[in-house]
Amino acid sequence: MRVAATYNIKGGVGKTATAVNLAYLAAAEGMRTLVWDLDPQGAATFYFRIKPKVRGGGKKLVKGDSDLMSVAKGTDFDNLDIVPSDFSLRHLDIHLEQKKNPTKRLKKLLEPLEKEYDLVILDCPPSISLVSESVFFAADALIIPVIPTPLSLRTLEQLERFRRDNSLEKLKFLVFLSMVDRRKKLHRELAEELYASRRGVLKASIPYASDVERMGTQKCPLGVFARKSAAWRGYVALWLEVRGLLFPSQH
Repeated sequence: MRVAATYNIKGGVGKTATAVNLAYLAAAEGMRTLVWDLDPQGAATFYFRIKPKVRGGGKKLVKGDSDLMSVAKGTDFDNLDIVPSDFSLRHLDIHLEQKKNPTKRLKKLLEPLEKEYDLVILDCPPSISLVSESVFFAADALIIPVIPTPLSLRTLEQLERFRRDNSLEKLKFLVFLSMVDRRKKLHRELAEELYASRRGVLKASIPYASDVERMGTQKCPLGVFARKSAAWRGYVALWLEVRGLLFPSQH
């Protein structure tokens, strides 16, 4: 089982759209896939048409009174389940603080899923918090969408510094460009700068597209209603790169 988290300190960068579309692609290939929606806003839960309610909320999970398998729900797609979010997750930091070794708690909750799933995708809230630190210890890789703007690139630098300062070198950073508008000179210049200044940036990029916004009205992944779109082609290319890095021995 591999655990990947779609994450960025900055919100509004396409994090949830990435989690939903990559999970859909993995499941379509036959991978047993779980999305764990850790964001109190519950966008991934909404996209999969799941009721945003977890019995007992995040508190019961953290305390050990319930487990992930008991709260996971099937989606409309084969091989694809979700642990839905609800608004109680806004208190997840507080519940984690009350546990011994709080940053290891999410990893411990995921361990029993080893034989149930091939891939777990954690859709994370946009912040540096105890929840995100727990994600860093639980995940094999962070899938990091970056918009080619100065503020977005700055948050990437902050995240790299945090990894370095907390000895998290084993945590892979899978950085890719998101919401790219190549009509804008600034986007083109900063995209070139990112590729030139950082090794390992993924080649796939996701264009700024209304089809991605339509996921909110369609309540499903792009592959269901917009398979001919440039954004969908971008996610397919992104998945091929991510899959190769997460499961190198299989390809």
